[in-house]
Amino acid sequence: MARSRVPPHLRPLLPAPSSAAPKGGHTTERAGAAGARCCPIAPRSGISLLRSRISRSHRRRRRPAALGPEEVKACPGGLKARSFMGCHIKLVPPDRPRLRELPGRARSGAAGAAGTAAAMEPPGRPWDEAKAFYDNLAPKKKPKSPKPENAITIAVSSRALFRMEEEQKIYTEQGVEAYVKYQLDHENEPFLPGAAFPFVKALEAVNAQLRELYPDSEELFDIVLMTNNHAQVGVRLINSINHYDLFIERFCMTGGNSPICYLKAYHTNLYLSSDAEKVSGAIEEGIAAATIFSPSRDLEVSEKQLRVAFDGDAVLFSDESEQIVKAHGLDMFFEHEKAHENKPLAQGPLKGFLEALGKLQKKFYSKGLRLECPIRTYLVTARSAASSGARALKTLRSWGLETDEALFLAGAPKGPLLRKIRPHIFFDDQMFHVEGAQEMGAVAAHVPYGVAQRHKRPAQEKQQTPNSK
Repeated sequence: MARSRVPPHLRPLLPAPSSAAPKGGHTTERAGAAGARCCPIAPRSGISLLRSRISRSHRRRRRPAALGPEEVKACPGGLKARSFMGCHIKLVPPDRPRLRELPGRARSGAAGAAGTAAAMEPPGRPWDEAKAFYDNLAPKKKPKSPKPENAITIAVSSRALFRMEEEQKIYTEQGVEAYVKYQLDHENEPFLPGAAFPFVKALEAVNAQLRELYPDSEELFDIVLMTNNHAQVGVRLINSINHYDLFIERFCMTGGNSPICYLKAYHTNLYLSSDAEKVSGAIEEGIAAATIFSPSRDLEVSEKQLRVAFDGDAVLFSDESEQIVKAHGLDMFFEHEKAHENKPLAQGPLKGFLEALGKLQKKFYSKGLRLECPIRTYLVTARSAASSGARALKTLRSWGLETDEALFLAGAPKGPLLRKIRPHIFFDDQMFHVEGAQEMGAVAAHVPYGVAQRHKRPAQEKQQTPNSK
């Protein structure tokens, strides 16, 4: 067989040319333009020899041989990349079974070729699929808690976060020992969600988006459980928090004493409780606080956007204007607001919390996500827009703050409007507005601040209970 007729990439498989034929062999000659050329041929024909060598080579390459260190590439996550016939085989974690047989190996023809092609994928694509598979197998780590001085700390009582009416009844009727025993006997039974539960879940949803945009930032919400329960009762609280997959790592369990003295030590920005006396004590300490109430009916709220509604006077602003209404009536109030339109109102107890929300909102705005921001704030006030609304808006502007929506109701009930807003929490200093929100299914919180509260303080302090915080 003439060497010139063999394709170039197969010529290395031919015997080297020699002037003499091997023993027992023969030569063939072919005349050409440049003269005769001789090619020694073994006893087997050249074509037969060539086919034999090619066949043996392919048979060797069809079997995935043992890979040496230089052929095994260590990949992130402990995966192994295996090479076969110049292609990458699908990546698998090292603890999975080894590849026993390639699809189509036992088949022949077109079916076998199709099976082999399906088993071998181009480089790049299998890596992403295998990494995703391995990441799903790995246990998910909880995020790191932010430092208290950098976070927005929301302190929540146990009765605000969970429903504990039955336990409270046992404490009232049977005493502390029976109460503690009941909690120990039922510590593996999670509490039902309470009034503040949707609010806390919304805070964590905002944190998740902030961590995606700012992985190294500690400007996040940090939820602290404040309770004067005994430490032994804390096991059931911890089990309930883990059951609902809440990220609450900081606890304060005071064993019957009021936790109010610890609020500043925890850098608290907002305190929510079902105990009005403790809330009043927090307000007197200069901490934003409110008594939270469960709604009378269920109202579905957003799981992706935190919605917070504020009243104006005695909540965001001071009670200066309400004092004028109480002392001199509405006509004098309108004249006073018109005369002092450009004079900012003094700050109220929840001004700092609105400021903290605004700070986080700006982090989303800086990423071009103003319309998709997961925090939305509302001003829902009984003021009239034309006669007294300008001073409220100018006051917010002077503080460098804003609300996404401003709703002036001119004395109309707030409940129907709150039903449309569906806030996670609504703050107001007037109980009749709080009750109206409850009737419409909204979670409302009473802020005991201002002139409206002076004649409503109970004559005797309520008895503190171990699960009230």
